[in-house]
Amino acid sequence: MRRALVIRNPVAGRGRTVRAWPEVERALRAAGFEFDAAATVAPGHAATLAETATQKYGSVIAVGGDGTLHEVANGLLRASGGGETIALGVVPLGSGDDFAKMLPPQAPVGGKPMSWQAAVAAIVAGRTQALDAGRLQAGTATHYFANGMDIGFGARGAANAAAMPQMMKGTACYLGALARTLVDYANPSVRLTIDDAPPLALETTMTAVMNGRCFGGSFWVCPEARADDGLLEVIVTGALGRLAILGLVPKIMRGAHTGDARIRMLTARRVLFESDEPLAVEADGELPFLSARRVEITVLPGVLRVLC
Repeated sequence: MRRALVIRNPVAGRGRTVRAWPEVERALRAAGFEFDAAATVAPGHAATLAETATQKYGSVIAVGGDGTLHEVANGLLRASGGGETIALGVVPLGSGDDFAKMLPPQAPVGGKPMSWQAAVAAIVAGRTQALDAGRLQAGTATHYFANGMDIGFGARGAANAAAMPQMMKGTACYLGALARTLVDYANPSVRLTIDDAPPLALETTMTAVMNGRCFGGSFWVCPEARADDGLLEVIVTGALGRLAILGLVPKIMRGAHTGDARIRMLTARRVLFESDEPLAVEADGELPFLSARRVEITVLPGVLRVLC
C-alpha cells in the first residue's frame, strides 16, 4: 500500500484523542505502517487535508470521532466527485464513534465500537470494503455523510451536545443534550418525498436518514441498517410531546422501537425534504446547513473504500 496520511483531531473525544495518540502512533510505526501525520487546527481543516491528500497518498486515516471522520469522508468524496474514494481508515477515539460501530465486526445493538487497537490492526492488514455514503444537496451546496443525517429534534440535540461542558463525555454528554433539547424545541412542518412516491406533508419531531444504525452515541435509530446494501434507512416520527419523547428514548437506546405505531421505518434511494421555514440539518453530528428549505438526499452505493 502507498504511504498514508494520518489526520488526527486533538480536541476529539473531549481529550481522549490527544491522550491516546502517542500510543496509536507507536502501534502504527511498530507494525511497519508507513505514514505522515497531521493534526487539525480548526473546523473544516480535516476535510481540506483529506481532499488534497488524494494527490499524494494511497489512504487517509481519521483519528478522532464522528466529526473527524465526517470531515475526512467529505474531503475524499469532494476529491473523487462523489465516486469511489481512496482507502479510508478509522481509529475511533471520539465521544460516540457511531460510524465505527457499523464496521465489521459490527457492534451489537447497544454495544461499543472496536477498540483503537483493533482498528490499528485492521488498518495495517490493508483489507478494504466498499461502503455506501449519502449526498446532501441544498441549493447549490453539496455535502456528504457517512453515518446519517436528520432534521428536527436530532439536529437541535447535536447543537446542544457541542455546547455541553467539557467534563461531560460519552452517553452523559448526549443525555445532557437531550435534556436541554426537551426544554426548547419545535416540530418543523415539512413535505417529505421518498423515491418516486407522492409528497407527504407532516409535522415531525424527528426524521432521520441513515446509512448506519446508531447516532448520538447511544441511540440505535435504525438497528437493521446496512452500510453496503445501496439503500438508506428512514425513520419518521410525527409531532410528539415531551412525555412521548421521554417514553421513546429508552426504546430507541435499545433498538426496540421499530414496531412502535408512532414511528415509520422506510428504505429509500432518494429522500427530499421541503419546508416553508428554514431547517437545521445535522449530518454525522455536524451541522452543515442551518437554514435550508429544500434538502435532497441520495445514496451513493459503494463509494467509501474503508479499511476494515
